[in-house]
Amino acid sequence: MATRNNYSAFYALLRRLPGADKDQVVSQWTAGRTTSLREMTDKEYATMIRELRGKVDNIEAKRKARSAVLKQMQLYGVNTASWDTVDRFCRSPKIAGKRFCLLSLEELEKLRLKMLSIRGKDTQKANRQHREELGAKLTEGQIAN
Repeated sequence: MATRNNYSAFYALLRRLPGADKDQVVSQWTAGRTTSLREMTDKEYATMIRELRGKVDNIEAKRKARSAVLKQMQLYGVNTASWDTVDRFCRSPKIAGKRFCLLSLEELEKLRLKMLSIRGKDTQKANRQHREELGAKLTEGQIAN
């Protein structure tokens, strides 16, 4: 077993994983053989770091996707300060069909695009109505040809 002098990469990743415990993570990657980083083989340690980086990157990507969806919901008029309201909106079969916290990264991206589409259609409809009202006011009292 090789010794590593610097475990900062592991601890930096561990801090970014919610609810992760050092002993539990090390035990998982050594199949229960040890809870000590020093007793891990280089291969076990390298594999663990690679996998933890993937998890952290996925968590951060999901966080950004959630934020983007919540922004679109807020612009649409959904009260994003209330998780009950957000969940009720997302549970609609026309929107996502499940609670917001259960949406995967892919589903969040689809929902963001759907919200952009909905907002775009609302804007087009409002613009069309405004043009019709403006046209009616401008031609009011005129005789048709």
